[in-house]
Amino acid sequence: MELVQIRKHKEFDINQLHKWSKEDLIEKIKALHCHNIELKNVIAKAKCNTKKSKSMRQHLNQKPFDFSKCNFRHVLLKIMYLGWDYQGYASQEDSANTVEFFVFEALIKTCLIKDRQTSNYHRCGRTDKGVSSFGQVISIDVRSKLSEEKQDDIDKEISYCAILNKVLPSQIRCIAWCPVKEDFSARFDCKLRTYKYFFPKAKLDITKMNDAAGNFLGTHDFRNFCKMDVGNGVLKFIRTVTTVEIQPYIINPKNDEYSIYILTIEGQAFLWHQIRCIMGVLFLVGQGNEKPSIIKDLLDVKTHSRKPDYNMASEAPLNLYECQYDLETQWIYDYPSLSNVIYKLQGIWTVEAVKSSMIEHMLHDLQSEKIIQKHKGCKKYCQSNWLLNGVTAKKYTPLLQRQKCESLENRIKHYIKRRKLEELCIDPPIVDD
Repeated sequence: MELVQIRKHKEFDINQLHKWSKEDLIEKIKALHCHNIELKNVIAKAKCNTKKSKSMRQHLNQKPFDFSKCNFRHVLLKIMYLGWDYQGYASQEDSANTVEFFVFEALIKTCLIKDRQTSNYHRCGRTDKGVSSFGQVISIDVRSKLSEEKQDDIDKEISYCAILNKVLPSQIRCIAWCPVKEDFSARFDCKLRTYKYFFPKAKLDITKMNDAAGNFLGTHDFRNFCKMDVGNGVLKFIRTVTTVEIQPYIINPKNDEYSIYILTIEGQAFLWHQIRCIMGVLFLVGQGNEKPSIIKDLLDVKTHSRKPDYNMASEAPLNLYECQYDLETQWIYDYPSLSNVIYKLQGIWTVEAVKSSMIEHMLHDLQSEKIIQKHKGCKKYCQSNWLLNGVTAKKYTPLLQRQKCESLENRIKHYIKRRKLEELCIDPPIVDD
C-alpha cells in the first residue's frame, strides 16, 4: 500500500519531456533520486519487519525451559574482562552497557539460571567505569546435569566456561569455575583482593614513589585517599593494606621513559576510588611535586581530617587482578575454551601493541635532537600527566595548602538532615588544625 502511494505521488508523463527546460529536467532527476531512496527505505523496512515477525513466531513456538526438572549447584565463576568500553561492572538502571548485564544475559540465554533474583548471587568486587579485571569472582546457583549424589563427578559436569564464552562479548570471558558450599559468598568469603595499576616510567622517580607507597602498609584511616560514599552509609574508612610495591614490567632499552611499571596493592577490602586516589598522589611524588612524607601526613587524619583537592589517576590502567579464597577444591579449567581465550587476547594484544609501537616510533622521530635543536621552545611532556584526571594547573600548589573537601562529620550531618541517613553513633569530631 505504501509503495503504491509513493508511485502515485511521483508519477509524471514521460511524453512531456521534450517540453521541459534544462532546469526542469534537473529538478525532475533530483525528485526521482529522492523517490528512489524512499522506495529503498520502504523495502528495507518491510524486510526488517518480516524478519522480526518470523523471529517472534519462532520464539513464541518455543516451549519455556522447565527449571523445575533441573538440579542446581552453587559455584564460583572467575570472570575476566577488559573494561575500557563498559560503564563499570555492576548493572545500572540507565545503561545496559555493563559487564554484569552481559554476564546475566549469557547465564539466562544458556539456561544456566532462571533469573537473577533466584540465583543466590554475589560478586567479589564492583569495578568502576573503564576498570578491567583478570580475576573478578561471582558466586551463583547454576543448573547442573548431575544428580545431588553424583556432583563430585566433575568431569561429567556442564562445561560452564565453554558454554558461557560462546555467547559472551569477546572482551568478557569466563576462565574457570569451582564448586563451593551453598552458603559460600564471593563477596563476604574473599580473604584478599589484589589490584594492579600499569603506568609508564616517563620522568617519574620510581624510588621516591616506592618510598612513599611503603607508608600505606598496615591499618589506616584512608578518608583522604578515597571518595567518601556517606550517602550509601559508608562511615568508616579504616582499611588494611598487606602488600604494596612498584616493580618494572617491561623495560624499554631504547628509551627508559617508555618502560612500563606496575603498582601491586593487596588488602581484604578497598574503598571507592581508593587505588586511583593513591596513584594520583604517588604520581605527584614521582614528578617531584610532593615529598614521600606526604603520605604520612594525609594518613594522619587527626591533623588533616579533610581531604585536599587533587586529581585522582585514570581508571584505564587499573585491574582487579586476583581474589583469594580458602577453597576446598581447586579452580576447574576447560582447556579448549581457555585456549580460545588466549587466542582472542593475543589478537587484541597484537593490534594494540602495533598501534603503541607505531606511535612510539613517531614520537621518537618528533622528539629527535634534529627537530628539538631547531626549535628550542619545544617541550618534552611527562607521559604520566595523561594518567591524571582533570585540569593541571600551570603553577603547582602543594597538597596541604590546597582547598579542602567537606569534613566527614559535616557530610554525616548533611545526610541526616536530608533523612537519607539514620542518626548513628558518630565518633567525636576530628579538628583540622
